[in-house]
Amino acid sequence: MCYFDHQLWRCGYWRWGGFRQQCMKEHRTGETCGLKLIYNTYLDPDPCKLCDTIVKKERRVGKMLDDVNRWTREGNRRATIEKTQLEIGALQMQLDEMRREHEIRKRACKKKEGRKRGRGWEGECRE
Repeated sequence: MCYFDHQLWRCGYWRWGGFRQQCMKEHRTGETCGLKLIYNTYLDPDPCKLCDTIVKKERRVGKMLDDVNRWTREGNRRATIEKTQLEIGALQMQLDEMRREHEIRKRACKKKEGRKRGRGWEGECRE
């Protein structure tokens, strides 16, 4: 039950920060017991990197869909349309996987309200 800093973005995504305090189970200097608890949570108002990437890919898919609609109206671009539709499908699969990873990570951290340790709330997070 060693204590670590915890970074939390506004979307709920989180990551472990630096080591803060050693528990009584581990007596060797520099070693941790393996169970991580939150010492302090730092809230980041910016979107996480994964959210940023998701937004960029969504914009790219939107542009591709607009291009396909325009090419369909213009005609004579069947191969380009088919290729772009395959790329859209691949991007949609990537987006679905990224959203799934994001949700799993968001739900992996649970705080125990009411028990204060250091300047943050005590809690446990699974990676």
